[in-house]
Amino acid sequence: MDIAIVRAMVVGGASGMARATAERIAAAGGKVAILDRPGSDGAAVAAAFGGLYFDCDITDYTGTEAVITAAVEALGGLDAAVNTAGGGVAAKTIGKDGSPHDLDAFRSVIDLNLVATFNLNRLQAFHMSKNEPNEDGERGVIINTSSIAAYEGQIGQVAYAASKAGIAGMSLTMARDLGSLGIRVNAIAPSLFDTGITKGLPDEFKAPLTKDAAFPKRMGHPDEYARLAVAIIDNPMLNGGTIRLDAGQRFAPR
Repeated sequence: MDIAIVRAMVVGGASGMARATAERIAAAGGKVAILDRPGSDGAAVAAAFGGLYFDCDITDYTGTEAVITAAVEALGGLDAAVNTAGGGVAAKTIGKDGSPHDLDAFRSVIDLNLVATFNLNRLQAFHMSKNEPNEDGERGVIINTSSIAAYEGQIGQVAYAASKAGIAGMSLTMARDLGSLGIRVNAIAPSLFDTGITKGLPDEFKAPLTKDAAFPKRMGHPDEYARLAVAIIDNPMLNGGTIRLDAGQRFAPR
């Protein structure tokens, strides 16, 4: 899919890896709509590269549908979607005090990371299905964000790991569901990236977090995620998989 003419929706695009992705697509000539939480920097980020911005709480499933419809109308269609919004809680299945993991907390992480991602996907795919196929028969591409915690979740990450494993698990099945429509689905599974709360950490605190990486022994840069996202959009043979972006790191139990 030609990045120079792509109409892209980037969810969570006000910051971090998604912001870098939105900026890279726009720099290549694509048209970009950022969707992010009310109160985010999304409007300023989008204005800086001539993009569009829409407030969106992805856990408001009905409201999200209306926002996506408005964004697609403003873009004039939808060719690519990159979804990064999410979060987690730190809690063990049985805590130090002997109490079980709070069920509502577990559900909230599944809702935010997995259910909300699927809701985005089903709506994005619906709009992509209306496109005229390009010369490869392609109508669209969806990129979700998993995590290497999907494979090596650490102690206290049971809710987060389960939600991110679900995202990875959707890729092939959804790609098969949508293959007849010419819509691809992939996920990126990053290790620790220099975004959010980790961005402000001093180097001496960051180093132990990445000591198990093969190379480079550092946190990922947001643009490294963006470069992979753009490569997935560009390459029609990338479909149905989850690509680890982790410098060869495997999370230890702690």
